[in-house]
Amino acid sequence: MGEFTRVALGFPTVLFGGALLVVAGFWVLVLVGGADAHGPGHHGHGGHEGGYGDAHSGGSAHTGETGDHGGNGDHRGDGESGQDAGRGGSGGLLAALGLDGVPITVIFSLLTALAWFLSLAGAAALDGADLPGVIRLVLSCAVLCGALLGSWSLTWLLVRPLRRLFPYERPPSREDFVGRVCVIRTGRVTGGFGQAEVTAPDGSTAVVQVRQTGEDRYATGSTALIYGYEPAGEFFWVAPFEPPSLPGLEAAVT
Repeated sequence: MGEFTRVALGFPTVLFGGALLVVAGFWVLVLVGGADAHGPGHHGHGGHEGGYGDAHSGGSAHTGETGDHGGNGDHRGDGESGQDAGRGGSGGLLAALGLDGVPITVIFSLLTALAWFLSLAGAAALDGADLPGVIRLVLSCAVLCGALLGSWSLTWLLVRPLRRLFPYERPPSREDFVGRVCVIRTGRVTGGFGQAEVTAPDGSTAVVQVRQTGEDRYATGSTALIYGYEPAGEFFWVAPFEPPSLPGLEAAVT
């Protein structure tokens, strides 16, 4: 026991010991329901507010054209935008290392545990050899580098089968509204003004900005078909649409 403690608290194993304790504590929290196994940045499928943006954050549906821009919704809520930002950060680094497709918490846990074990094995081998101080230090640094490289290699191999347990799920996007029927909530819709209420695929509703290219007349409560989305202006293109009065008709056109 004394030899194990000496090796575990010695260089280079001690460098991974603290991280290993953090990993163990994190998974204990996961087991008791105090943390998400995917990490704090994971939102799963996401609801209306997290996936489609807070379309209600702008002005009232009956505001003038000058207040129209405020109702565009918070662009930060777009699921795909958040994912693209993630890809440019840690997601891009993991992909470059061949470790993408698995939650970062799993990747970090594997890297830490494997690096700690490999450094412990290497340090134990050096501990049993009678080596001068300088040579021991050089070999300990080599063990550190080998542990890092070995942990990455083994994690790279383990990630392949683990990816099947974490299939890719496309995050909610505002473009999911395209092809759905909306209800106009303003007294008119022009090329620069208009709002409508639409039901998202998850069943929630949102008030979104809508525009038209023609001169069709819209009244409050009339229905329209969303046929396009303009990312630059964060609004949807609509056309008049009167759904047939059929029992069980879904409020979506597929």
